[in-house]
Amino acid sequence: MFYEKGDSVKCVLCPHKCRILEGHAGICGVRKNVSGTLFSLVYGKAAALHIDPVEKKPLFHFLPGSKILSIGTVGCNLKCSFCQNYAISQEHEVQGDIISPMHAVDMALKNGCDSIALTYNEPTIFFEYALDICIEAKKKGLKTVFVSNGYILEEPIKALKGNLDAINIDLKSFSNDFYKTVCKARLSPVLEAIRAYKEAGVWVEITTLVIPGQNDSLEELGSIAEFIASIDRQMPWHVTGFHPDYNMQEVPQTSLSSLQAAQKIGKEKGLKFVYAGNLISKDGENTYCPACKKLLFRRSGFSVLERVEEGKCECGYNLPGIFG
Repeated sequence: MFYEKGDSVKCVLCPHKCRILEGHAGICGVRKNVSGTLFSLVYGKAAALHIDPVEKKPLFHFLPGSKILSIGTVGCNLKCSFCQNYAISQEHEVQGDIISPMHAVDMALKNGCDSIALTYNEPTIFFEYALDICIEAKKKGLKTVFVSNGYILEEPIKALKGNLDAINIDLKSFSNDFYKTVCKARLSPVLEAIRAYKEAGVWVEITTLVIPGQNDSLEELGSIAEFIASIDRQMPWHVTGFHPDYNMQEVPQTSLSSLQAAQKIGKEKGLKFVYAGNLISKDGENTYCPACKKLLFRRSGFSVLERVEEGKCECGYNLPGIFG
């Protein structure tokens, strides 16, 4: 899907718009030109498959406390120096177990999952496989999730309308220089994708991995919060702690005070729900009613310890999201 034929094949799935010569693959490494036809090399090849709590995605306003079947392949269309899943996302040797979309749905149902996530690496680059899983899941009453870097064009997002329920998008920085240098990408397409997913009726939550000395200035965090608020003040923002990994081994771990500062500035910019994750925090992952300030969801790690049914506070306020 999403390519144009010519002297070379032009992929129009993501903003790289790779022109791919015969016998070669695009930047993602898994979409290959074979005799003028663009093929997905990873369709049905699951390199990672686990049952997770949905809070691990992280999604806090989507079926809280439920289990989700998580599937990923190899490959990615970004080259982030700090990648936390580089073992599969930066792997271009095709590998994985053969798991058909129907098999994935059966596994989710047999293990008591309420949804399926396309995650671990970037679902955009295995779009056809991801879409077919979503279609089969919807037939069986399961909900569907992407965990994504948001580096995708508008037409593929339109193709997901009605088939994708929720997405968590990594907004890694509000600096194009950061995206260019650290991720080998551009900022503006990610911002456009966030808007497009929202317009397509997908429930959106945003995550920013707060990296010391890279994207943790109050000015930049404030700009991210302002952007999210410009779309929807009730869109949850997860600010999460970085740990040294991949090609950023020399960068220190995020401090709790840095996450708390990010959480504070998000609220100052008008966001209703800002969560601090990946570090132990007394209050960072709890959900409070914006109207009466009552505790609605108490979390510890990936566990929901207290909750209100259907996301509704006793004062009458309905939390935004998907709760059933």
